[in-house]
Amino acid sequence: QVQLVESGGGLVQAGGSLRLSCAASGRTFSSSAMGWFRQAPGKEREFVAAISGITRTPDYTDSVKGRFTISRDVAANTVYLQMNSLKPEDSAVYYCAARGSAGLYTREIYYDFWGQGTQVTVSS
Repeated sequence: QVQLVESGGGLVQAGGSLRLSCAASGRTFSSSAMGWFRQAPGKEREFVAAISGITRTPDYTDSVKGRFTISRDVAANTVYLQMNSLKPEDSAVYYCAARGSAGLYTREIYYDFWGQGTQVTVSS
């Protein structure tokens, strides 16, 4: 059974940093596309960042470029999201997602597996 478990969320002041982790189990995702999405109250879930498997090419939504960094540890079957210079508008539940195959995707529909989410709250 595939599981994605996020951790690292919490409460931080504006300008602070958090590092989210997503540990996968049940299968290896070494060559698979993985991504982070977020959903704020009353809003639809949106793309934040993605990383491809083999080349580890990243992609980001414009609002987080220069502040967030996605990375992966293939041996640990884990993907990370380093979030710096956090803003109140970054507050949301952050979800990790994985696809069963390679590529780089920004749309939810392309992801096969999802974590339960971790709350990030940025105070002003």
